[in-house]
Amino acid sequence: MKQPRRRQCIDSGNRSFTCDQCGKSFTRSSSLKVHQLIHTGVKAFRCDQCGKSFTLSSNLKVHQLIHAGVKAFSCDQCGKSFNRLDHLKAHQVIHTGAKAFSCDQCGKSFTQKSDLKTHQLIHSGVKEFSCNQCGKSFTQKRYLKTHQVIHSGVKAFVCSQCGKAFTQIGNLKRHEVTHAGVKSFVCGQCGKSFTLIGHLKTHQVIHSGVKPFVCGQCGKAFAHSYSLKVHEVIHPGAKHFSCDHCGKSFARLGYLKAHRVIHTGVKAFNCDQCGKSFNQKRDLKQHELIHSGVKAFVCDQFFHPAKSQQKLPQGALYCTVDTEKNPTII
Repeated sequence: MKQPRRRQCIDSGNRSFTCDQCGKSFTRSSSLKVHQLIHTGVKAFRCDQCGKSFTLSSNLKVHQLIHAGVKAFSCDQCGKSFNRLDHLKAHQVIHTGAKAFSCDQCGKSFTQKSDLKTHQLIHSGVKEFSCNQCGKSFTQKRYLKTHQVIHSGVKAFVCSQCGKAFTQIGNLKRHEVTHAGVKSFVCGQCGKSFTLIGHLKTHQVIHSGVKPFVCGQCGKAFAHSYSLKVHEVIHPGAKHFSCDHCGKSFARLGYLKAHRVIHTGVKAFNCDQCGKSFNQKRDLKQHELIHSGVKAFVCDQFFHPAKSQQKLPQGALYCTVDTEKNPTII
């Protein structure tokens, strides 16, 4: 009786098949042939759902699991699921805490090689992904996609506490910290606390004394770029914010908003001494100086202490009476 033919086992120690293009070795000639398809650039296996092509049928089959929504490989530590075994293995390295891939330029380490490669783009300065609307460039495609949401105007991420909406989930999460009231990031120099580390870093520039942002018109220097931008609009002729009620223009948006309150007729700022109301906080503060002043014996005007004359509010009066002869007025 004829015995069934058995597949011969190949001893990898005795023979290997090496790719003449990249030097990679295989224990079987069939594996080498499959591998060599990569170098040809031919992608004969195409996904009928998204059109993506692959050099190997096995890669196509793995890819098709994405469309099926099947995630058969689960992490036994955190429960996260993946549609590919290699993705699961790459993920599991995170739980070990091992960071075997180090950047040779700055020394920063990563758990995965792909993260290292992504990081190294920062040092290269190459930003090949550009926004077709504003021209801003990015090192990674995902950063570009995240950025492009801004131009769409869609704010899909809404704060459940105050209703404020954001274009990106990261911005929403940072915002939500403000409602918690927790200020975990403390300045080591002055003790001021912040809800976000970014705000702390921005604040710490003040203590350094460095002011690299200089106004091209007056030479005034600032620690932050946004402070310079706010300043630049105050120069003569730069009044971009106009009131739609009376047409009055302002150099800053904040000034316009404060001005608009006048048209509403609302007087929300009350003097706790006389009850007089004002529609702007600065008017209330100016009014309160009257109560702190001393009435002169020679007239009915009110005057402020001499030490405060350098910072008198606009419209306040200086006393012309000789204060040495009439000390009661100071």
